[in-house]
Amino acid sequence: MTPRLPSTVRPLVLGLGNVLLGDDAAGPLVVQALAEAPGAGTMQLRDGGTIGLALLPEIEAATAFIAVDAAQLDAAPGTVQVFEGEAMDRQLGGRKRSAHEVALFDLMATAALCGHLPPRRALVAVQPGCTDLSLQPTPAVTAALPTLVARVQALLARWQSEDDTKESA
Repeated sequence: MTPRLPSTVRPLVLGLGNVLLGDDAAGPLVVQALAEAPGAGTMQLRDGGTIGLALLPEIEAATAFIAVDAAQLDAAPGTVQVFEGEAMDRQLGGRKRSAHEVALFDLMATAALCGHLPPRRALVAVQPGCTDLSLQPTPAVTAALPTLVARVQALLARWQSEDDTKESA
């Protein structure tokens, strides 16, 4: 049985990727940008690196969870897409689309089997152009970083607004 952490009040934003592989660094770079942005204290930020089972308790404890990653979207490099709820589940359950999705899929499936799948969950993904050894993402993914940050912030703001509406009803 996986140990449970107390449910977090703050949503978990998990940046996935290897900072040594060019565009694969998108997730950690977004987490870094969010940490430096106003409102950083309203979320739990985690650089998940190339992911591992040690992250399962954090995902299970979260009531809201956003993964940020470079993923194969069959689109132009730098294209950003958001997959929320069941759309995230379908995206992760299809063919392998990133170096981390199989492990992320496994974590999400394990959380679901244990009855602890975060009710609010999303994948904010960017199409990489190059994931070869490099300390810098390509210009297309670099240009997409502010969009990735904005999409995460917009999701969190919408979820908070929905919570506020429920509380006032």
